[in-house]
Amino acid sequence: MISEIYDVIVVGAGHAGCEAAAAAANLGSKTLLVTMNMQTIGQMSCNPAMGGIAKGQIVREIDAMGGYSGIIADKSAIQFKMLNLSKGPAMWSPRTQNDRMLFAEEWRYALENTPNLDFFQDMVKSLIIENGKAAGVVTSLGIEIRSNSVVLTNGTFLNGLIHVGDKQLGGGRMGEPRAFGITEQLVSLGFEAGRMKTGTPPRVDGRSLDYSKMDEQKGDEKPQKFSYSDTPKLTKQLSCHIVYTNETVHDILREGFSRSPMFNGTIQSLGPRYCPSIEDKINRFAERTRHQLFVEPEGWKTVEIYVNGFSSSLPEDIQIKAMKHIPGFENVKVFRPGYAIEYDYFPPTQLKHTLETKLVNNLYFAGQINGTTGYEEAAGQGLMAGINAHNKVHDKDEFILNRDEAYIGVLIDDLITKGTEEPYRMFTSRAEYRLLLRQDNADIRLTEKAYHLGLAKEERLRNVEDKISKSQELESFLRETSLKPGLINPILESIESNPVDQAYRASQFLTRPNITLEKLDEIESIKEVTSQYTDEVREQAEVNIKYKGYIEKEKENVAKLSRLENVKIPEDFDYIKLSSLSAEAKQKMNKVRPKTLAQAGRISGVSPADINVLMVYLGR
Repeated sequence: MISEIYDVIVVGAGHAGCEAAAAAANLGSKTLLVTMNMQTIGQMSCNPAMGGIAKGQIVREIDAMGGYSGIIADKSAIQFKMLNLSKGPAMWSPRTQNDRMLFAEEWRYALENTPNLDFFQDMVKSLIIENGKAAGVVTSLGIEIRSNSVVLTNGTFLNGLIHVGDKQLGGGRMGEPRAFGITEQLVSLGFEAGRMKTGTPPRVDGRSLDYSKMDEQKGDEKPQKFSYSDTPKLTKQLSCHIVYTNETVHDILREGFSRSPMFNGTIQSLGPRYCPSIEDKINRFAERTRHQLFVEPEGWKTVEIYVNGFSSSLPEDIQIKAMKHIPGFENVKVFRPGYAIEYDYFPPTQLKHTLETKLVNNLYFAGQINGTTGYEEAAGQGLMAGINAHNKVHDKDEFILNRDEAYIGVLIDDLITKGTEEPYRMFTSRAEYRLLLRQDNADIRLTEKAYHLGLAKEERLRNVEDKISKSQELESFLRETSLKPGLINPILESIESNPVDQAYRASQFLTRPNITLEKLDEIESIKEVTSQYTDEVREQAEVNIKYKGYIEKEKENVAKLSRLENVKIPEDFDYIKLSSLSAEAKQKMNKVRPKTLAQAGRISGVSPADINVLMVYLGR
């Protein structure tokens, strides 16, 4: 039926699959996206939101690299918030609430308008492997489709099993069938597989809720956006609401624990540590009398509500009974109950940094198949897998982002080097250079790389160069402009900051904790100049001045550690023969096969003493 030989076949059309297909096709590869359901391309399986702590940085990085997630998020946003503004800029994280249906619609529209990209609806039941190399896929209809590389982005569909109380359903999402055959084939080839669990909350009818009993959460007064391109900013926004559980709710939920698959042994696999189910929260934090819930609208034109924080696999009657005792939920009508889902994953230590598998050439894994959780983590992996699959089949160099270059680099290095036994979620604390990896400078860090790859157009590169030039221009003005006591002291006194008795540069005042560029704009001579610059340029200049010392220190640390990144370890290195290495280090390094000394040092269980042994042996 399909006689064409593709450069890249992408299996699965979730966030990882969509980004992988878009990247490969935009780079010029003849690409095929195979999905079990063309109507669920780009589906938000869980919460209708993008970004958040560290995740927002990833979305900005994907956008700077020429990916689509930021653009789609902007076009379907119903609310925007910049989180953690009370903390330093390394912690600021953009987040959008999104229209679920519009998000998927925009993804499909974007992909259908991407050159070099074809689609096929069917389940992939096996891979074609020839001479240790991925050479295509076989679908459930028995159709063989040939390719030079394959990217697997199966999400929760590999042998997916849905749990609602003591009921079990085979499926990858509620109402959608599971995929089978791939896990069994890969295990027969020598791959190690495992099981993970995730869950989702009930969806309810917003018309049945009493919002007067909840706390309203509006979006930012001046909403920003994810994409550095010309996507529109929000002019109107929908509110979310916050409400809390109580002891009555907890008592009712406990009634169902004996029928819960989490507590009766039906579910053995681990779920996301930082997104636990409501029953897990009640069990683990028994001393708490309440837990926070976010009541989130699903879109502009629907009454469906997502009850964020109430993820559950308890029996549906227990879920409904408990919800009716949440303030504002007394008359709640449930569209569908929450459920848990178990699925197959492959420990990511079996991958190279390009996300190509070590056992089978030209086969790539991206997304939840690697043990991650979250749309953003999946999309970042998909982008990198798509780029590297294209590069491999066209004899181009591999493309890898380092830990000091992007959160995407931190994510992939963590997975490849440390592996994961529970769903991996990105946090700012995972990045040792988070002050360099801010959400405001992702375009400065990555657009030039995207341009040289062929994913970013020259116009985007010129825009970044203009932003850099203008922020340096504004910085120079603030470093050269003196402010006399008569001008600055009223501002200092208004925020209870010590007054001065002589003139200082404007930049020196900006290093004070409570002084912002917006405060300095109260001085007319400053505002005359600063008002000529965009918000993005102002933010960049202010951060560079205020945190200059810290930024320089992080750059020094990068330079020191980059020396170890430059010390390569031969691929066939025999760790067993080094008697001075600890037994654990031998075992871990033999499994991970680190490419550099720096990567070896990041492996859990490898000590500084082990690295010293390696350095001596490698002549360093």
